[in-house]
Amino acid sequence: MAFIDYYKILGLPKTASEQDIKKAYRKLARKYHPDLNPNDAIAEKKFKEVNEANEVLSNAENRKKYDQHGEHWKHAEDYEKAKQQGQYQKRHQETTDGYSDDDFSSFFENMFGGASSRADGRQVKFRGQDFNAELQLDLKDVYTTHKRTLTVNNKNIRITIPAGVENGQIIKIKGHGGKGANGGPNGDLYIQFSIVNHSTFKRDKDDLYTTVDLDVYKALLGGELTVDTFNGKVRLNIKPETQNGTKIKLKGKGFPKYKKEGQFGDLFITYQIKLPTNLSNKEIELIKELQKLRS
Repeated sequence: MAFIDYYKILGLPKTASEQDIKKAYRKLARKYHPDLNPNDAIAEKKFKEVNEANEVLSNAENRKKYDQHGEHWKHAEDYEKAKQQGQYQKRHQETTDGYSDDDFSSFFENMFGGASSRADGRQVKFRGQDFNAELQLDLKDVYTTHKRTLTVNNKNIRITIPAGVENGQIIKIKGHGGKGANGGPNGDLYIQFSIVNHSTFKRDKDDLYTTVDLDVYKALLGGELTVDTFNGKVRLNIKPETQNGTKIKLKGKGFPKYKKEGQFGDLFITYQIKLPTNLSNKEIELIKELQKLRS
């Protein structure tokens, strides 16, 4: 297995901070993303390398193992256990029955080359590496349940994204991480969602919040007003003498509840009264008349 310098891939020194790694990953992932580089084999390869480097270096424990054991980092614990076992056997058995110095120098070769890594001829099974990926979506993308294909380490994985996924939420795709060694189980794939909101609605879990402009005449006299919700328009009845800052709730017009099909949060609307501008002389006279009546 050839050594891969993950720090070099991200353009960072070994002393890089977690924030440096995260910043470099996002920048390079955007640069080489397949959607921005269609049919570009070089960009696709770079994109996969950047993801692989981030999967290792963004995890503090994995990074420590990588710094100590290089490309064999994911089997670091097994190596240490085998080394300790070998040292014990060497002290208590004849060299021919235990581990010799050559056994240790070829430990990784046996592990990855398919040779027996135990004195009794049985191979030790190693669980595959867990992969971590970040998936950026728009808020509208997670309003409905949909399927999406991800490419992770040259593999296309078809996943279902449930409606109502939240920003920063992590889901596990079992068995879609690194391949296990010597018949060991595969690792898992952990996907963290980064949800960008370009809408006029503010989301708080399952509820949505928005502000709607209301002209002063409709606020005073009442009437009907058509407003936008996240999935269409609704018509509202405005009560006479509605005050600025009045809040109303539209039940069930919020965001889908995660993994609760058919259930939604609420939409909260705040009325913001807009005063008229560029008044004509006639309007000014009428307003003055109204002022006299009120006083």
